[in-house]
Amino acid sequence: MLLNKNSLLFEKIILLIRLPIFIIGFFLKERNIITFVAFIKINVMNSDQEIFDLIAEETTRQKEGVELIASENYVSENVLRAMGSVLTNKYAEGLPFKRYYGGCEVVDEVEDIARERAKELFNAEWVNVQPHSGAQANAAVMLGVLNAGDKILGFDLSHGGHLTHGSPVNFSGKLYKTSFYGVKKETGRVDYDAVEEVALREKPQLIIAGASAYSRDWDYIRMREVADKVGALLMADISHPAGLIARGLLKDPLPHCHIITTTTHKTLRGPRGGMIMMGKDFENPWGLKTPKGEIKMMSQILDGAVFPGTQGGPLEHVIAAKAVAFKEALSDGYMDYCLQLMKNAKVMAEELVKRGYGVISGGTDNHCMLIDLRSKNITGKEAENLLVTADITVNKNMVPFDDKSPFVTSGIRVGTAAITTRGLKEEHIVKIVELIDQVITNRDSESVIEEVREEVNEMMSQFPLFRLGESVMN
Repeated sequence: MLLNKNSLLFEKIILLIRLPIFIIGFFLKERNIITFVAFIKINVMNSDQEIFDLIAEETTRQKEGVELIASENYVSENVLRAMGSVLTNKYAEGLPFKRYYGGCEVVDEVEDIARERAKELFNAEWVNVQPHSGAQANAAVMLGVLNAGDKILGFDLSHGGHLTHGSPVNFSGKLYKTSFYGVKKETGRVDYDAVEEVALREKPQLIIAGASAYSRDWDYIRMREVADKVGALLMADISHPAGLIARGLLKDPLPHCHIITTTTHKTLRGPRGGMIMMGKDFENPWGLKTPKGEIKMMSQILDGAVFPGTQGGPLEHVIAAKAVAFKEALSDGYMDYCLQLMKNAKVMAEELVKRGYGVISGGTDNHCMLIDLRSKNITGKEAENLLVTADITVNKNMVPFDDKSPFVTSGIRVGTAAITTRGLKEEHIVKIVELIDQVITNRDSESVIEEVREEVNEMMSQFPLFRLGESVMN
């Protein structure tokens, strides 16, 4: 009996010795670490079911529907992984290798890689990848090159411009004196003669080329000529067509515009964020000097306008995701994507025109188009709501010379960036336009709209959310 008791005690002692050795050995194996982390993640998700149920619901919405909002796209799994990484924990005020915090040696490398890849992609001499959004990029540029009360000349919001190009409800319209140019009523294209006329009259310090809902390419050479005539800086906001410009499919603003801003999502297919670039750095035209008495380069002024001018610490996890997206955008597969995106957009515009829809300017050179619905006797708001019910997502949008409010509008804006990422081609675009027309033509028939929704869901079940690499959510 005593021997048995001693044996049991000895076994317990051995077990206590072996247990920590087993745990250490378990975690020395990478696969086991990953398994354990995944286990922890599942339990964390289960601990906040309310939020993660909504994320699952949004995943289903994105999978099942046709996404036609021109400013949206789907990112790769690698972009998602970078955004969800531990880099979100790091504070890193300042620029790479010139930080105000310690422990930045890793994020310095990450951000520097992002900058170098962006330079290669756009053939730019200088970039700043820290802006949190396109609006933040525009705000930083304006802070850097303007004084409160200075004049800016931008594209009219109601003709396809952006809020940050001088809208009275935006900081750009509150801090600066604004004037606008628009499109010709007969053609739907930018009126460059009017740009020059307004510029000569108003003498702006900054002229903005770029739009939020404009389907044609830009004449940057003509815009620079106008800017030079009045002594203005020329900024191009290329947020929508950035990817197409980067791959040489649209005119390049970098040789002609002093400063370029962009978002990193939309056609670039990266995380939601912004960026500022210059084709060539240059001395600031106001004679501003460094403490050493040297003339400041424009890059120094813009870096300072981002931080500490308009932002605090950069989002290094988002910057890592930008770096991943820039590398993807340099690939042959991305070039194929851009070419298909433009084919899809042209077919969509043609099919809409065939069915009697008013496509502003009559077609598209890029990924998007603005549709005037007045010929169909329906408002943009009504069309948006009906199409969303059928799992076709668009956004209401004012059209040039609109007679309705921004809350109602006479049009919708659509784009092919997201659906092309999922692998849809010309034949699918024809079908999508047919389904859009069915909904709008049968707006009072719940049964028709339900049939369209079922057809949309069936069609999109064949296409994962990311086609050119590994599927994101399948």
